[in-house]
Amino acid sequence: MLAPPEDQTMTPCPCGLKADYDDCCGRWHAGAPAPSAEALMRSRYSAYVLELEPYLLATWHASTRPANVEFEPGLKWLGLEVRRAREDGDAATVEFVARSKLAGRAFRLHETSRFVREDGRWFYVDGEMR
Repeated sequence: MLAPPEDQTMTPCPCGLKADYDDCCGRWHAGAPAPSAEALMRSRYSAYVLELEPYLLATWHASTRPANVEFEPGLKWLGLEVRRAREDGDAATVEFVARSKLAGRAFRLHETSRFVREDGRWFYVDGEMR
């Protein structure tokens, strides 16, 4: 009798795409350059979920990068919706809504983020809250 195949359970990517983490944002977190501003934005959301401060700082444009990233203790990220993404050469914007919960209260972060591409890599510049 043949043994059943090993369990190939998928680790869903926090960014919300129907993909395994390693095949989605995990590869950008491992160092590969995100191919688009939207992919970078999704990977940054996943980095917030996973509290990957080094990745967040490395993908933040030097002109606006803070010294560190603080994570809210007890904050639970609930989901990401990308509403619009537009690239124009080496500049891009991504509008998104990220939902979270803290101490039983629900929150929505609605932002239009600006990105620039330098030397083949996308960087987050800043965002305008909606």
